[in-house]
Amino acid sequence: MVRKLLCVAFVLAVGVSVGLADEIRAVITKIEGNKVTFAESKGKGEKGPERTLPLAENVKVLKGKYNQDTKKLEAGEPLEAGLSNEALKTIGADGVRATLVTEGDKVTEIRVGGRRKKQ
Repeated sequence: MVRKLLCVAFVLAVGVSVGLADEIRAVITKIEGNKVTFAESKGKGEKGPERTLPLAENVKVLKGKYNQDTKKLEAGEPLEAGLSNEALKTIGADGVRATLVTEGDKVTEIRVGGRRKKQ
């Protein structure tokens, strides 16, 4: 009986933690200290209101790789220098397209990229 209860508790904990993780397609406008400011991408060039979230201490900064099958930006190779990478250090007026992976209210992963190559 105790074993079944522990198994149910484990499955519930895993389900809740996966449910709390979220992927946000965004345009990053500023990274300052341990916070990232971004506007959620609504598609077709539309953006939502700007939001600011804290970065996790062990945030991963990766080059995104577009998957044609899932139509999502998946994690690729780590970006050299992480948050100090040139792609994030010199954010222009248009911002940087990225997918932000959050757990709770913290950003745990930044996947830089997001534009499909035109064919």
